[in-house]
Amino acid sequence: MASRMGLIWCLIVVVALLNGATAQVTAAGEYQVGDSLGWTVPPNTSYYSIWASSKTFFLGDALIFNATSGTHTVAIVSEAEYNACTKVSSVFEVQPCCPFRYTPESTGTKYIICTVSNHCEQGQKFSFTVESQNFIVESPAGSPTESPSNFASSLTVGALYAVLTTTVISFLTFF
Repeated sequence: MASRMGLIWCLIVVVALLNGATAQVTAAGEYQVGDSLGWTVPPNTSYYSIWASSKTFFLGDALIFNATSGTHTVAIVSEAEYNACTKVSSVFEVQPCCPFRYTPESTGTKYIICTVSNHCEQGQKFSFTVESQNFIVESPAGSPTESPSNFASSLTVGALYAVLTTTVISFLTFF
């Protein structure tokens, strides 16, 4: 009986160690739009497009619009309105005192412009694509890396492993 209890404790320790070594999913990301420039009239018309193209956005991520000077707006518009810099009425005002936080509620391409004066025509606009999941895997060294595309299947394997381990422990406890 004592050897069986020792085996059960060994299995519990192994399960705990394996559980600690598995992937950890981190919270959604936050992006400061324009990085240190913030949300303002950019130095060139491609500034925000280049900024957005260097990022990968996932459902649940938040974009923080921080006006570094003056008053600006954030308007989520259609592709046609984006291309034409159409002045729309549903906008969110952004001032240096009060950043605006936008969390897309669906996947797909989003279009954002500033409707103040001719700011959109000057390049204060960008589009970006929101993807479905943001799974980050912690490497052994602790640095986050994007997970492989088969992350969901590894979660299934992990669940199967947990069920099998529980079954084996139960079996050893009762027999």
